[in-house]
Amino acid sequence: MSERKNLENRFNMCNSIEERFNDIKELIDLYSPDDEEYISLRADMEQLSKELFMFELQQVLSEPDDKSGCFLEIHSGAGGTEACDWSEMLLRMYLRWCESSGYSGNILEITPGDEAGIKSATIEIDGEYAYGYLKCEIGIHRLVRLSPFDSNHRRHTSFASVFVYPQVSDTTEIEIDEKDLRIDTYRSSGHGGQHVNKTDSAVRITHIPTGIVVQCQSERSQHKNRAMALKVLMARIKQRHDEELAEERAEIESKKKRIEWGSQIRSYVLHPYNMVKDIRTGVETSNTKAVLDGDLDDFIRAFLLSKGE
Repeated sequence: MSERKNLENRFNMCNSIEERFNDIKELIDLYSPDDEEYISLRADMEQLSKELFMFELQQVLSEPDDKSGCFLEIHSGAGGTEACDWSEMLLRMYLRWCESSGYSGNILEITPGDEAGIKSATIEIDGEYAYGYLKCEIGIHRLVRLSPFDSNHRRHTSFASVFVYPQVSDTTEIEIDEKDLRIDTYRSSGHGGQHVNKTDSAVRITHIPTGIVVQCQSERSQHKNRAMALKVLMARIKQRHDEELAEERAEIESKKKRIEWGSQIRSYVLHPYNMVKDIRTGVETSNTKAVLDGDLDDFIRAFLLSKGE
């Protein structure tokens, strides 16, 4: 029944896209480019193009977890304060991508940098195919720019790592023994209201057998933070279990390279020229502002289609 519903949704979406395209095609010839109706139709066409992009990629997302929501983690690397600021820029970029793509992005944990930016953050992203689209973001992201933190205004290179885990569905059986958990509570150090910052509502859970550590501080309630942290922990444990079963640990670990020079998947250059280039696919653009505002579609499409060839 689930597979039938999925096929019906794809069929209906295909028909909807075709019908709307034909309607716009017929109407747009009736107006001049200065007419409000023409401008509105162009906006409809851009939205339709976005939906067609998503539909196209769904055809190559066939892995079991591709349809799931996901957790996205960002960690600052080599570059000190620069790297922390870069990590915060990436956090904003992914949250903007969520907004433009119709996904909800919820910050579960954020660790501020010593002077600026963030050392790490975890985002929960809900919605179908979130993991399938964002798994191509796994790896090291490199930034080159004139440093706003350097009094001599010199050029600096910074690094941050991104990793993505699929969410675990309610029907997935992941057994966690309470005796294997160490649960600590602490006062939130991130953004939040007075209650969040003045009570020990934040939760850190350590899974002793694997050494996996997860944190959550997004809710006012310690109970809710504990439940969400357990949800993230289950996703992390499932990911590790799947890697072992598929004998792909070496391949996965190769993606978790040291967060420094020579191991990046994508390079963002803001000086002496503007360029974002994906090292794996060769896709590049000079519109760095759009990319940092969440326009990642070209990079996602190129990566997923290259994997499907």
